[in-house]
Amino acid sequence: QVELVESGGGLVQAGNSLRLSCAASGRTFNSPTMAWFRQAPGKEREFVAYIVRASGRTYYSDSVRGRFTISRDNDKNTLTLQMNSLQPDDTAVYYCASGAAYVLTRATSYNDWGQGTQVTVSS
Repeated sequence: QVELVESGGGLVQAGNSLRLSCAASGRTFNSPTMAWFRQAPGKEREFVAYIVRASGRTYYSDSVRGRFTISRDNDKNTLTLQMNSLQPDDTAVYYCASGAAYVLTRATSYNDWGQGTQVTVSS
């Protein structure tokens, strides 16, 4: 049973933009928090951004704040990550996640995960 499906990854040159989407089921989309994480080869899974369902409050990691925007489309049950001014260090597999109620920047706080989509930024 697939409940989170990411799309939109690809190859982009540094300085350009990319938009990732995550199609969610009703159960996963209605969880307290949805988030994006990323993982580069040889590195731990890293928090990117989250959005709280009830309030719409968003939060970003220091490395992406000011460049990335997380949003929800409630009519389509879709989570989006708009990524601008991409840098080679942004290269990673990006995952959407659902379910956290507390400690919203920690990967283990989330119950459901997508399969990931590859983002590669060239210089």
